[in-house]
Amino acid sequence: MPRLAREKSNSGIYHIMVRGINRQDIFHDEADRAAYLGRLLRYQPEHDCQIHAYALMDNHIHVLMGEGGEDISVTMKKIGISYVSYYNAKYERCGHLFQDRFRSEKVEDDAHFLTVSRYIHQNPVKIGRMIDYWTSYPEYVKPRGIINTDFTLAMFDGRSAALLEFLAMDNDDMCMDIDSIGHRSNDEAKKIADSLLDGKDIRAIQALDRKNRNRILHTMKQRGLTIRQIGELTGLSKGVIQRV
Repeated sequence: MPRLAREKSNSGIYHIMVRGINRQDIFHDEADRAAYLGRLLRYQPEHDCQIHAYALMDNHIHVLMGEGGEDISVTMKKIGISYVSYYNAKYERCGHLFQDRFRSEKVEDDAHFLTVSRYIHQNPVKIGRMIDYWTSYPEYVKPRGIINTDFTLAMFDGRSAALLEFLAMDNDDMCMDIDSIGHRSNDEAKKIADSLLDGKDIRAIQALDRKNRNRILHTMKQRGLTIRQIGELTGLSKGVIQRV
């Protein structure tokens, strides 16, 4: 079956995610992460693209990127090929490193842009290991030239303290993540959720006692629904769903 065409963003900005094949690690030490960031920095002027945020986890990457003079797929392919060449040489291996092509979601307005930025910067927080990963958060304090800080700061009238406060806020943001790959479609998720409530509106789960609510949430997770899907269907917060 041919691949579906990637949805084009009118703003030219995308939330991009890349993961390791079979969910394997793509970064093993700080040198690996520095090597990937070096490639982001190298290809920006060549392809006239803008990096607004990033998070380098062990087995996946989040990037908030503005498209330049060529399709975002071309830029990401070149970055990926260069990093895989480095990785394979260092670890004396061959073959693929990344799982399929990268995933992306369109970012069309300032509100969505800021939500994605905060989600990316807090990606390590949700698994409780903030210091183990590299994000672009420190670059809003001490720029390194990798990200375009001016674009985001302009939304806060140039006040870095206000931006950092926003990025650190508790929230229920739900954006594209590694757990959204290879799971149920939204239509499938809706059918599963409906079946668990015996035909009642799925948001009726909010009125259930905690034990029954958590039992249903646990079943949803077991049957392949992502935290994002469950939250959108039930109206429950990400924190409630994660704790089940």
